[in-house]
Amino acid sequence: MKKVALLATALAMVSGSALAADMRVKAVKAPPPVAFDPWDIAFGAGITNDYIFRGITQSNHKPSVNAYFEPRYNVTKDLQLYVGLGAASISFPNRAAAEVDAYGGVRATFGAFAVDVGAWGYLYPGGTCHYGAATDTAGVPLSLECQTNALLNGNVIKKDLSFFEVYGKVNYTFNDNFSLGGNVYYTPSFLNTGAEGTYASIVGKAIAPSAWFGASGIGMYVSGEFGRQWLGTSDSFYGVAAFPNGINYADYNTWNIGIGFTYKVFTLDFRYSDTNLSQGDCNAFTSDHTATFNGSFTPINPTGVGSKWCGAAGIVKLSADLTAMTNLK
Repeated sequence: MKKVALLATALAMVSGSALAADMRVKAVKAPPPVAFDPWDIAFGAGITNDYIFRGITQSNHKPSVNAYFEPRYNVTKDLQLYVGLGAASISFPNRAAAEVDAYGGVRATFGAFAVDVGAWGYLYPGGTCHYGAATDTAGVPLSLECQTNALLNGNVIKKDLSFFEVYGKVNYTFNDNFSLGGNVYYTPSFLNTGAEGTYASIVGKAIAPSAWFGASGIGMYVSGEFGRQWLGTSDSFYGVAAFPNGINYADYNTWNIGIGFTYKVFTLDFRYSDTNLSQGDCNAFTSDHTATFNGSFTPINPTGVGSKWCGAAGIVKLSADLTAMTNLK
């Protein structure tokens, strides 16, 4: 009887285990996938002691403020479409109210390579023509505004300097600390002078290891650029007696190097910039309204007026840059 009882108990245990194994286990629902929002917006603003563009001051070596707004659409994680609108304060010889930038393009990444192609419009509203004669050097009649306004140093400047460029950029990221890139820009009429312009440059950036600043949140980088601006021949508005149909602007090199510090959305950048343009050729290119006579005669600058707008400059800029998806969640 004892053996029968033990056998019955064993059978009951096996049967119970089998029944338990056959019981349905309620499945736990997987969390829903995170929704992919392709839209993002970048925006920011900055202030600098000197607005330098390709080695030449746009603010007469005085402080300038800027801001921008850039909607973005991420087709995939590696392909982005973007448009943007920006503005900066300037000090041009024609007294334009501001620089307004409108741009758009496509950014794509291929592993360590990043590519950016697009078009950029530089708009300068509110300008006034300064010439001081009824016709230009080629005998082309000028507007009443051009005739009745003149710069004291003899330079001339159009009412509207607006122009556009198309561009392509490529950047290669070697690791978390170093990247190298190249840029090319082209316009059929730089600053609406009638002269073609091509700008090409190489850029590099080295980012300090995060361990250098511990848990402070501060970052540091060193960056630099070397570029060359090729320029064609202007229209007759900027002609001189020896070249009444237009002057062939001097090509020039420009370079800058600097160190920057970042904290959250803020960047403080210290930079040195320079070019190899002479003061005479700089004056011919910029029509600098502050330039004075200093014997800077060149074939395209027969007045001897020299400009300091293209020389060495120290730049300090504080900026804040945010994106809606990262900073406004």
